[in-house]
Amino acid sequence: MIAVIGSGPAGVSAARALVARGQRVILFDGGEQLEEQRQTEVDALASAPPEQWSEATLDSIRGASDVGVGGVPEKLTYGSNFPYARVEQMIPFENHGSATRPTLARGGFSTVWGSCVLPYADADLSSWPISARDLAPHYRAVTGFMPYSAEADDLADEFPLYSDGPQPLQHSRQARSLMHDLQRARGRLAGQGLRFGWSRLAARAHTTASGPGCAYCGLCMYGCPYHLIYDASTTLAQLIEEGPIEYRRGAIVERIEERSGSVTLQVRDIETGERTAATAERAYVACGPISTTRLLLASLDCYDRAVTLRDSQYFLLPWLRSRGTPGAREEALHTLCQIFLELRDPRIDAHNIHLQVYSYNDLYARLFDQLLGPFRGVGKPAADFLLNRMLLIQGYLHSDASPSIRATLTQRDKGGVLRLEEQRNPQTRPAIRRVISRLLKLAPALRAAPLFPALNVAPAGRGFHSGGSFPMRVQPGELECDLLGRPYGLERVHLVDSSTFPSIPSTTITFTVMANAHRIASAEV
Repeated sequence: MIAVIGSGPAGVSAARALVARGQRVILFDGGEQLEEQRQTEVDALASAPPEQWSEATLDSIRGASDVGVGGVPEKLTYGSNFPYARVEQMIPFENHGSATRPTLARGGFSTVWGSCVLPYADADLSSWPISARDLAPHYRAVTGFMPYSAEADDLADEFPLYSDGPQPLQHSRQARSLMHDLQRARGRLAGQGLRFGWSRLAARAHTTASGPGCAYCGLCMYGCPYHLIYDASTTLAQLIEEGPIEYRRGAIVERIEERSGSVTLQVRDIETGERTAATAERAYVACGPISTTRLLLASLDCYDRAVTLRDSQYFLLPWLRSRGTPGAREEALHTLCQIFLELRDPRIDAHNIHLQVYSYNDLYARLFDQLLGPFRGVGKPAADFLLNRMLLIQGYLHSDASPSIRATLTQRDKGGVLRLEEQRNPQTRPAIRRVISRLLKLAPALRAAPLFPALNVAPAGRGFHSGGSFPMRVQPGELECDLLGRPYGLERVHLVDSSTFPSIPSTTITFTVMANAHRIASAEV
């Protein structure tokens, strides 16, 4: 029996690879799920077309998601915070300047992610002991079981599609207008290091044997009632239904030990607190960078010794178009990312900078309503004028230009508390300023200008693109791991999430997490 710890994107990718090799798998998982009442509300929406939806149910799904000038403080799923439930109790941690956290959700953070999938480019893997070529067959394996919306475009040379038949979503009118201007200015933009393409999303665009396609209901940011945005729990459910794995829900692995050709897992039951032991031939650890770091430090008795979590700096920047797209509020559209911009210029940063462009969603309208207060009625024409022109850039830097997180497992309580401290990087703010300067320079060609006074630079970890606490090396040393994710001194424990990444490139992390987990678990050992 092979143990997999965690049911997020890394866990299910590893489990699929292990099952394909004929291995028997037992998967340990926190398994937190949506509350029954909210699940009933979601099921009611899923059973009907959008025009038949109840306003009361929609208000319930949307109502708990707040928004302010700094963005959405905590992304919820269907109005629920279940992805964050009981983590402080079961995985004690403290943030000091950082803003990351673990999850115990069935499906991990894929229950709340934005579904963007773009692979890492070789140019940004210079510190890695593997290349994009090593990951290529595993990217392709992932697109074989994950819904995939993508199109061949100018980004495909550096960022291959890894799929023969992706089905693209329909783009919003605002996005099509911007894309027209991008294509018109392609030569000038290329000379300034800016490439572009349609977003690539882990979402089902069209009706397939798996179910219906996108209804363009605009609820993406709250959770798709039709479950068209990929959630790793769907892959887990398929594996369970097909019968090759045993699923242990509500089971937190607190320690792993190697003993005479096997591994012993110390497991705690979430509900009862009871601790038991389980034995497996090998363990594939896919808890996410925070929980995996805590588990391995505890297993190695590395208390009061710091490791470094690398992070990709996340920032938000509103963008105002010089001409509006009428009727943004009324358009039927998806509200996930619409366009990817890739900025590669050594005068700005040594590595690629990834920018995701979002068109209208009703969170923008709710923000304007909050700002207008009692004047929202008379102020609606002005708000519409801005909403028809406003886009949002969500940007990421390479970890070399980003803050990091110092992680230390203390012995304050039994099992320890993981202390997470932001370590600032003097390169971060200058790099972001150079990005804004370049966008300002290109504003006439793009017919859009960044609203730099509204820039929001998030604390380390807020974008959840973190990892590297036990980086892969060809010849690993203490608190490092080999190319199969095995920490120094261990033979039967494999880390398969982002905790193994030597650096965090700016492009989206989950696709590579899944591909690398699949690569490690596919290897015969």
